[in-house]
Amino acid sequence: MADSKELQVKEKHEVASPAEETRPGVVFTPDVDIFENDQQITLLADMPGVAPDDIAIDLNDNVLSISGEVKPFEEEDESDLLIEFEIGRYHRQFNLSEVIDQGKIEAKHEDGVLRLTLPKAKKAIPRQIAVTAG
Repeated sequence: MADSKELQVKEKHEVASPAEETRPGVVFTPDVDIFENDQQITLLADMPGVAPDDIAIDLNDNVLSISGEVKPFEEEDESDLLIEFEIGRYHRQFNLSEVIDQGKIEAKHEDGVLRLTLPKAKKAIPRQIAVTAG
């Protein structure tokens, strides 16, 4: 039999914060993937059920904060029979270094995934220096 992998369901993880919450409800930590090339760092945050209008991205004192809210899917005239998809807020923060050109950060949301493009500052981009003879 060929190698096969079962689909593994990953549970949402609630934020374990030492700070007291001032808003009711559950807060989840979105799973992220971060990768880079010479020009930029890309951050993908998994935020299923969050509409683009319900995402907030803030940058303050080199701290990038992303948050989003999953709103209930049922209509006012509907009653719950079975709820397995947890409702709540997503929140995560990242410390940015001087390598990032903070004025050029871009965000895109598609299919429940937030993609942040963090361009590197010109001084951080590697380059080749030509050597001349004489």
